[in-house]
Amino acid sequence: MKKIVVLAKQVPDTANITGKAMKDDGTINRAVLPAIFNPEDLNALEMALEIKDKIDAEVHVITMGPPRAIDILKHALYMGADKAALITDRKFAAADTLATSYSLSGAIEKIGDVDLVLAGRQAIDGDTAQVGPQVADKIGFNQITYVSKLQEITDDYIIVQRDGETQTEVIKSKFPVLLTVTDEANNPRYSNCLNMLKFFKSNIPSAFSDDERKIAEENGWVIPSYDLESLELDAEKCGLNGSPTKVHKIKSITLTGGNLEMYDNQHTGIHKLIDDIKKDYIEVD
Repeated sequence: MKKIVVLAKQVPDTANITGKAMKDDGTINRAVLPAIFNPEDLNALEMALEIKDKIDAEVHVITMGPPRAIDILKHALYMGADKAALITDRKFAAADTLATSYSLSGAIEKIGDVDLVLAGRQAIDGDTAQVGPQVADKIGFNQITYVSKLQEITDDYIIVQRDGETQTEVIKSKFPVLLTVTDEANNPRYSNCLNMLKFFKSNIPSAFSDDERKIAEENGWVIPSYDLESLELDAEKCGLNGSPTKVHKIKSITLTGGNLEMYDNQHTGIHKLIDDIKKDYIEVD
């Protein structure tokens, strides 16, 4: 049986920004923004479920975030994931891609014996496309990025299509391997009604009282959560401490119309265009 881990992220809905989107320290003010399942992570989850439909596989979904990120884990279970886990600790807060990939790699190692890791190409709140490749490097997996189609999978190898800048590549890889998936790969399925009934009351252990937890465990409603200590991670590599990327300034840019000037495609027109660009963008002492 193949063990598959899907990396998911709860992100601000960038199509519906409200309130003060950024804090003074340059980090996202997630508390005032509506949160959704990162779109391309849904494509990664759908690919994992498609693989499960084809071969014997077990799908785990993990996310790092505050307790409210449990919502996307329940969504994953509704769609058909077998297991889910939340990585949460105040010491993980304000992590950049380097610190995030370190924490996620610790969770993957905690699960153990993983054959395949799937992640969205990038998250809409950062658009860096760095976390997947950084995780692959930390756990020592092969990696294929920008996967646009699952072509074939067996117990020994996987074949996928990858969109390059000028061509589509067909790549075959042995396991273990990490794939980052684009939104062209598939159309994520809807939640399953029976799964929704089964996992509707699911939550992390701390959300249940002692009496409730016993019932929750018997019904499979407990979603495990891991903190820095349980993952045995180095605090200096997590959260803000482990993040060399710092946002020093946020600027709101409004695009407005301006004067339209036409340049002819002869030498005189080209030279005039270059001179005008220099005047606008090059400071001369």
